[in-house]
Amino acid sequence: MKLNPLILSATLFALAASALTAAEPEVKANPNIILFLVDDMGWVDCGAYGSKYYETPNIDRFASQAMRFTDAYACPLCSPTRASLLTGQYSARHGITSASGHLPPQPEGFNFLPTTAPPKQPMLMPVSKNYLEPSEYTLAEALRDAGYHTALIGKWHLGLTPPYWPEQQGFDVTFHCAPDPGPPGEYFSPYGVKPTGEPKGNKERVGNITDGPPGEYIVDRLTDEAIKFIEANKNHPFFLELCQYGVHGPWGHKEEYTKQFVGKKDPRGCQGNPIMASMLKSVDESFGHILATVDRLGLADTTIIIFNSDNGGNSHSNTEEDGKVKKRKPDDPFLLDWRKWAGDQPPTVNTPLRDGKGSLYEGGTRVPLMWSWPGHIQPGTTSNEIVGHIDLYPTLLDLLGLSKSPRQKFDGVSYARVLQSEGGLKRVAFFNFFPHADPAKVGGVSVRSGDWKLIRWFSPQPGDERRYELYNLHDDLGETKNLAAEQPERVKELDALIDGFLADTGALYPRPNPAYKADALQGLVPKFCKATVADSALRVEADGGDPFLGCAQVRTAGPFMVTLRLRSAAGGEGKILWRTATQQTLSKEQSAVFDIQPGNDWQDVHVDLPVRGELSLFRIYLPADKSPVEIASMDFFTIDPKNPVHTWNFSATK
Repeated sequence: MKLNPLILSATLFALAASALTAAEPEVKANPNIILFLVDDMGWVDCGAYGSKYYETPNIDRFASQAMRFTDAYACPLCSPTRASLLTGQYSARHGITSASGHLPPQPEGFNFLPTTAPPKQPMLMPVSKNYLEPSEYTLAEALRDAGYHTALIGKWHLGLTPPYWPEQQGFDVTFHCAPDPGPPGEYFSPYGVKPTGEPKGNKERVGNITDGPPGEYIVDRLTDEAIKFIEANKNHPFFLELCQYGVHGPWGHKEEYTKQFVGKKDPRGCQGNPIMASMLKSVDESFGHILATVDRLGLADTTIIIFNSDNGGNSHSNTEEDGKVKKRKPDDPFLLDWRKWAGDQPPTVNTPLRDGKGSLYEGGTRVPLMWSWPGHIQPGTTSNEIVGHIDLYPTLLDLLGLSKSPRQKFDGVSYARVLQSEGGLKRVAFFNFFPHADPAKVGGVSVRSGDWKLIRWFSPQPGDERRYELYNLHDDLGETKNLAAEQPERVKELDALIDGFLADTGALYPRPNPAYKADALQGLVPKFCKATVADSALRVEADGGDPFLGCAQVRTAGPFMVTLRLRSAAGGEGKILWRTATQQTLSKEQSAVFDIQPGNDWQDVHVDLPVRGELSLFRIYLPADKSPVEIASMDFFTIDPKNPVHTWNFSATK
């Protein structure tokens, strides 16, 4: 039977149209995925995690619908975490180890661990990659290849130029700009983003973020764009990574919200910055709108929602101790606004955790993490399993029943069984790697194994190749008691895990500089005296009135206890004067006096320095005009009386 071609064509078209019509209401085989990532939100920056100051009703309500993790980790800074979320790899492996994604990408063949350095630099310092390698098979690519529609809305910070933008890493829809360490337009429209071209400098932003009405808040705009994407894909599985710019600097805030927190007191006596409270309120509203949209569209039962932060809370910026603050002009509009609302308060306080963003201590790496998936994750539950940024990718693949691509190496493991209350996570160790500057150190690496945490600092100390801090986080969450000296076997065991981690990931970390010429005085500068090192001691002889040794190498916040091992035949009175990073001159009001007993025997002298803020410079005046003073060692201590933040050991000088 011969068919009329026109009839056949019409029939085939009708069948195709019928198939498309039948596919339109599509029953989803896979759940939607929403990753809501906050920038710089600390572990205790919402009510669900213990804040008594910030007001986050939507986040707190979500906690009652989700599984909340108490021991979830990220990197100390944002770009490494963002890369790890998308690759399933530690930063030591993917090479983005600092917040450098807004800087020009390095050229091909670049040496990320220099082989030379100036003689005055004791260590060869590694360089962070400024981009995510296009060869990585990202989470977005895996989900896109599994049939998902994908979107990145907000902060990217993983590549300055178009070849490294999210469009090249598996995202179908994007709304972002570069350079992007912080928000465009300092949070408010007009954002000043050019739609095409490449950045010629950090002040020129390019991307596809468009201006809104004057004064529009970027946190609200990202929310609107995310809602548009959800609505457009309500009948198709989607992956949305919504990366809010809040609560990162420059801390643009809605004054009508900020006013609501002026005068509010934290019953814990910890947090109290109205600007940060205002910004968290806006972020909380954004999250609330996303949750409401999912409910309104009937997607709640078929959507996995993940709430997370990219690093610990910022506990150091814009305070009197912040060295950047003193560089601002007194009439700087930002500084005036900050002082008006926040005084000299830091953006947030991470108590009971130690330190904050940019640090390997818990305040810099422990973050909020919550998951919900109705019918699969038990609502209102809490887990103390040790999980982190590297685990997101394999966990989602496991929940969706998708196979891992042989193209992608994972450091992370799936904790799907934990989420589904089917068992625990048998994790031997979890690592964090930050080979860049940390106060008074040159970066380090940490390992968490059970309740124990070991930090190895890369900075060499006189007479001690490595420097260790060991904490039992179950008993000492604030990391106040270093147990390294008391438990050498445990240090050895955990340090072996660190060795394995560094070797396996190919980590680039500080190494001794072969061209380094040691400073015999170890940074001490003699004034009105002659200082020489001989016979395992620094010998100070007067060469004028008021002899002293000056130093500007201790850049750590006080107060301090100083221990000196010295001797002087005639003895006499000594004195230490200091100034902080925000002060221009030394003052007799900031001094501490100590006595040196006469004799030829070594003696230990302890001096309390009630320094408030970051130490910038100190002078130690010695009675060398009476007789030479010899110093064998000097140590500056802060929290831990067994672990100095800076040491001068002249007995170890060769």
